[in-house]
Amino acid sequence: MAFDVDLIRAQFPILQREINGKPLIYLDNAASAQKPDTVLDVMSDQARHAYANVHRGLHTLANETTEAYEGARAKIQAFLNAPSPESVVFTKGGTEAINLVASGITDSINSGDEIVLAISEHHSNIVPWHFLRERHGAVLKWVPLLEDGRLDMDAYRQALGPKTRMVAIGHMSNVLGTVVDAKEVVRLAHEVGAQVLLDGCQAGVHLDIDVQDIDCDFYVLTAHKIYGPTGIGALYGKLDALKALRPYQGGGEMIEIVEMDRVTYNEPPHKFEAGTPPILQAIGFGEAIDWLSQFNKEDIRAHEHSLYEQASAELSKINGLTEYGLSEGKGPILSFSIEGAHPHDIAQLLDRYGVAVRAGHHCAQPLMKHLGITATARASFAIYNTTADVEAFIEALHKARGLLL
Repeated sequence: MAFDVDLIRAQFPILQREINGKPLIYLDNAASAQKPDTVLDVMSDQARHAYANVHRGLHTLANETTEAYEGARAKIQAFLNAPSPESVVFTKGGTEAINLVASGITDSINSGDEIVLAISEHHSNIVPWHFLRERHGAVLKWVPLLEDGRLDMDAYRQALGPKTRMVAIGHMSNVLGTVVDAKEVVRLAHEVGAQVLLDGCQAGVHLDIDVQDIDCDFYVLTAHKIYGPTGIGALYGKLDALKALRPYQGGGEMIEIVEMDRVTYNEPPHKFEAGTPPILQAIGFGEAIDWLSQFNKEDIRAHEHSLYEQASAELSKINGLTEYGLSEGKGPILSFSIEGAHPHDIAQLLDRYGVAVRAGHHCAQPLMKHLGITATARASFAIYNTTADVEAFIEALHKARGLLL
């Protein structure tokens, strides 16, 4: 489909809202994106006309719902270029997907085994590994960033060694927008026999993802940042890697046989999908992928990057303002601080003018400490944002700065 931002915006009724008497300027997309009508409609239609529990049903509604649910899995498989639907596990989101892997490898983690993380990781890709540190004696090794926000690849190479069991790295930083060289990260880790989990929660909406080309062992995706619903995400895993994981939760669907004195488990992906799944959300996830996939990713990237560059150029003219993360090829995420103004105050004042941004440590406290700050304000751009949005943001920011300083 041809890229027409006006036609795209018309599919998001929430963008017609006013906030405090001003048109809504939604620049909090890195936290969660808005949903097009088609995603909301497909979930509503499924619930109204063809809903039942999935799998094992012998009646029409069960079969129709199962077909739609498993169809969504196939759409995610294609989106990631995964080799088979069985390599895609539905989860509650990116956080649960990472926890699933961290919990699943506990039997193979011994005291002194090492897990390599970037200093820029989201807490969701830190805390599950801390569990292994606390409970099994694993050692967390941290890779710093270069001045422009890129991963320090020399330091990364030095962090790898014979005790490295897992490398868990964000494909794109939720604070800085910087993108790692995923293929090189994976290649170097595999050289020392380590597995790699890539957190693609930010990257999924902005980059072309090919898990077979990257050769990662695990890849994490969440729907709500890809114009889909909350409460649903996906874990891709190589089938051998998935089969080696212990089950994350017990219950229905994830079993093969249950007896009073023994239990055997289902094959992936069902081995990790205990209980009634988030059926409608999964179907909405698949629809969001269909919706996004109708556009050329290069067109989307060019549009979003032009908005970022427009905003970044204007912010560079503001005295006392610092932008964090200036690497080439970064995503459309702009984190900044203004000397003498707390980011929370900036965000609250911007809201007076209808501009929605995020403020805080963005679930990345180690990164904040690395940068020598406690918080930033963050504007992040999506497919439906416009140059007029950027202009309104800049105008509101000047007004907010005038009130604070």
